[in-house]
Amino acid sequence: MAKGHRSQIKRERNANKDTRPSAKLSYARVSVQKACFVLDAIRGKDVNTALGILEYNPRYASGLIKKLLESAIANAENNNGMNAENLYVAECFANKGPTMKRIKPRARGSAYRIEKRMSHITVILDER
Repeated sequence: MAKGHRSQIKRERNANKDTRPSAKLSYARVSVQKACFVLDAIRGKDVNTALGILEYNPRYASGLIKKLLESAIANAENNNGMNAENLYVAECFANKGPTMKRIKPRARGSAYRIEKRMSHITVILDER
């Protein structure tokens, strides 16, 4: 158990909070594996290059991630006062979300389970 008063514990926890601009998309209807293909392509790139990659990537997840990246850029400009030309994608990752389970009828009265997977996608930017 932590020592100290509750307000002191909260103050210490908030002191080492990440101040980099970010955006998060929860419950995206795309599996983590499919989202990671697109995220790997933009990791470490500057935002203009990343937007260009996402614009012409044929995958479904690229549309979601493009919108998310634009949101992170807007957060950096409006909340942190950063310049958009100096930004790059510092971190981007997809975490596993809940899975919707559906049943598909099959031959001779049996059934197959269909799993519709979701993910939580996060994009974190930083300034060069």
